[in-house]
Parts: sequence; C-alpha cells; structure tokens
Amino acid sequence: MPELVVGRVVRPHGVRGEVVVEIRTDSPDERFVPGAVLGTDPAEVGPLRIAAVRRHHGRTEGGRARLLVHFDGYVDRDGAETLRGVYLTIDSASLPSLEDPDEFHDHQLVGLTAVSPDGTVLGQVVRVEHAPASDLLVVAQPDGRESLVPFVKAIVPEVDLAGGRVVLTPPEGLLEL
Repeated sequence: MPELVVGRVVRPHGVRGEVVVEIRTDSPDERFVPGAVLGTDPAEVGPLRIAAVRRHHGRTEGGRARLLVHFDGYVDRDGAETLRGVYLTIDSASLPSLEDPDEFHDHQLVGLTAVSPDGTVLGQVVRVEHAPASDLLVVAQPDGRESLVPFVKAIVPEVDLAGGRVVLTPPEGLLEL
C-alpha cells in the first residue's frame, strides 16, 4: 500500500528540538498525538515517534494549519534542523474504510484516467487540491496542460475505482482554462 503524506517539517522552532509541521491531513488530532509513529520521506530519516505536540496558534501558510511537534531523540535545534523539509507519512492501509460511497481518499483518485461519457480520454488525475469551496481534481491532459476540475457530482458523475477511471462532464471551456 502507498504511503500517504500527513505533514511536512517546515523548520526548527526554538532551541529544544521542536519543529514546525505543516498539516496535510484532515485528521490531525488522530495522526499527531504523543506516542504516534510516523514514516518519513526520505525513509532513512524515520520512523519518528511523537513525544509532544501543540498547536502553533494563528500560524498558517497557504491556508494550511501548523503544529509544533517534538519527536523522541531530537533534543536541540541542530537535531531539529536535520528534519527540515522531511515529509511525514502513514501507511494507507491504516485508514478506515469510508462509509459513504461518494467519498474517497485522495490516494484513491490520483492515477485514475479521466474520460468523457463516451469514453474519450481527457487526461489523468495527478492530485487533489482542497479548496475552500470544493475539492478540485487536477487533471493532466494529453497535451501537457493541467486543468482544475471541481469534484462535484454535476461535473464528476462517476468514479469507477475498479475500472481505474473517473467520468467528467465539464462545462464548455473548463478544460481549456
């Protein structure tokens, strides 16, 4: 199963080994708790066990909330500096199944072929962006351009995980933007 990114170490904070972590999960209260063990990318850095965590009040970047995290074994700023830029991961197999058939984890959507209702290939889903109004599928088109497609039923009427495809009915001009 693929590893999923749940956070990224931004930089050290203070002199006691704490780091600023940019949250990249919808469940930070489940992922970032003392005792939790996270994988890392690059892998040779981890795994890392969380010793303590607290909110970095009022601090966001690009709309992403931040935490202050202390990992076991990192006792000073120099040690914390070695974690700068490290991605924090979990195994996708550890995620609970979703009860709603119209909800999907991002990793389930990435890699799906985007097709029109008649089967014409429109591109491939390369990532999911979480915008305030709605989630957006980022579709890489055959000509190399990327389009942002609102992930709403009117435009994405069908997600076929088993078939490896997502059906799109975009309004005229959406894929040309």
